[in-house]
Amino acid sequence: MATTGILRSRRSVAQWHALAGVEREIRANDSSGASKYVRDFRDAYRSYQKVLTAAALRSQIAAAEVVLVGDYHALPNSQRFLASLLRDPALDQRPLALGVETIFARDQHILDEWQRREIDEGELRQRIRFDSDWGYDWAPFYELLSSARDRQAAIYGLDCMPREDLRKIAARDRHAADKIVEIRRSRPDTLLLVLFGESHLAPQHLPACLAQRLNEQPAGTNSSRRSLLTVLQNVDALYWRAAGEACERIEAVEVRDRVLCAFNATPLEKYENYRLYLERWRRDDDCGADLRPTFYNLIEGLVRFLGIDQYSPHNSTQPKLLVDSMPEVYARSSDRLLRRLLSRSGFTASARRALLQRVRERGSIYLAPLNAVYVREFRMTSAAECAARFLHHACRGLPWRGLPHRGLSPRCVTTRKGHKPLRSPLSPEDLFYMAAFEHALAFFGSRVLHPARPAFRDPDLAEMYDLTREDLEQQTGLSFADAVEVLDLVTALRAFDRARGPAQRRDSARRNATTKDAVASSGLARSLALTGRKYECLAEQLGSLAGNDLYDAYVQGRLTPAALRKLFLAHIDESGAAREQYRQLTTRLR
Repeated sequence: MATTGILRSRRSVAQWHALAGVEREIRANDSSGASKYVRDFRDAYRSYQKVLTAAALRSQIAAAEVVLVGDYHALPNSQRFLASLLRDPALDQRPLALGVETIFARDQHILDEWQRREIDEGELRQRIRFDSDWGYDWAPFYELLSSARDRQAAIYGLDCMPREDLRKIAARDRHAADKIVEIRRSRPDTLLLVLFGESHLAPQHLPACLAQRLNEQPAGTNSSRRSLLTVLQNVDALYWRAAGEACERIEAVEVRDRVLCAFNATPLEKYENYRLYLERWRRDDDCGADLRPTFYNLIEGLVRFLGIDQYSPHNSTQPKLLVDSMPEVYARSSDRLLRRLLSRSGFTASARRALLQRVRERGSIYLAPLNAVYVREFRMTSAAECAARFLHHACRGLPWRGLPHRGLSPRCVTTRKGHKPLRSPLSPEDLFYMAAFEHALAFFGSRVLHPARPAFRDPDLAEMYDLTREDLEQQTGLSFADAVEVLDLVTALRAFDRARGPAQRRDSARRNATTKDAVASSGLARSLALTGRKYECLAEQLGSLAGNDLYDAYVQGRLTPAALRKLFLAHIDESGAAREQYRQLTTRLR
């Protein structure tokens, strides 16, 4: 069993590499992190007492009177975490109220009008001057407000001016504490959930002000020790410490009495989102943030993790001049532009529709024939996958020309003049295993860069059979019958891969074809006959399972970064190479 330090290093090293560049850029453009007020928060929470389950976290929240929830404003998951609490049936036993830093207390009458449905979303956003006075993403905040209104929870604005002057920030804490106590006195039986910036939740800041005022309430009310709970989110030091726990995914920890921390994002995800806001504010125009540094930084993190030399002049144990192969990044461009790009690259109309749907679902895609990343919305999991896909293609010398993207049917791309030809024709079987192999490396790369991505193992595949018809169709994008067919094929191919150990292969060679060989050949033939979304879903699920196996083997110490680098360098564009590489991979992992 690996030690805590080894586990923490294996799970975090690629993220550390990518994070270093982001932090440098943030420090160069934002000096507030060096202020004593922010340092107070950072220094206060360095370790925790024990790990909590998600159920234990929500049980403590349900038992409190006032819950201060830390908000990292640039991270949508921070607001969505509180929205999920408002929808949680565990909190149905009590009336709820929501307090937010985002809205000034002076604008309470506007918020009340919206709650009474007298004004719409657009008017609310305009009148509270959300974009000019706050400047972060509206969608997750509005989701939070809507969740509260749907739950029939009262909503209160808690903040006051001035927001930009750190010298007055303590006065804002005192003002918020006064407003919270006022709400508590008017609603003594209500669970009050308060979303406030995380730096305000250092023990000597807002919690101290509030505890003092709660003790000033009339005799007979709960003491602050029992009634006040602080729930932090994604605190860096606590996240890195939790990465060394034996269990794979930590939902929450108990920092100390009445102080908890929930995890729903990684530090890299937090700071990449903040860097994008800094870029947007610096540009101060309608073009949006430049996402090229984000993707190049993810690629850089993976490159350093794998020990790749970006300046190598030879393509053997290193990719040739990787630094000259960086992809073009189209950020938040129109769907019309993507259609033109795909059309010029020979993608058929059906393939263009499929890729447009894919980018709507995932936020970004890597287009190998163009060596370009198209981004509609920044999402860390999808962005990390794009980085891994590019790196695999760059390690192979960017060989794909006139080939399908992401496992789409071989008929989805036509040959275009000027495209680099393949070294030899590839069979449908080659293309299928090429797609599965690429999906495996993409899933592995995304988990290395973004460990918060949920695992996908054989038991998770089996659980998909128990989903309702609607959930299975939504998760796969297929009809129920097609989704079940794909699950059956993935299960059959995985079972065959597990059975093909060295002894079984020697025995099979002596006895020629076995029953399992025949079953697998039948399953493969049925797989190769699929087209469109079914083909893509099958290749992706098969590859994702293998990619998670890769990640598990790496974390357990069975694969080194050097061995993983060889997989990225594997030239699977030769006839028969993709299937052999995939078989060797699954055999080694088993």
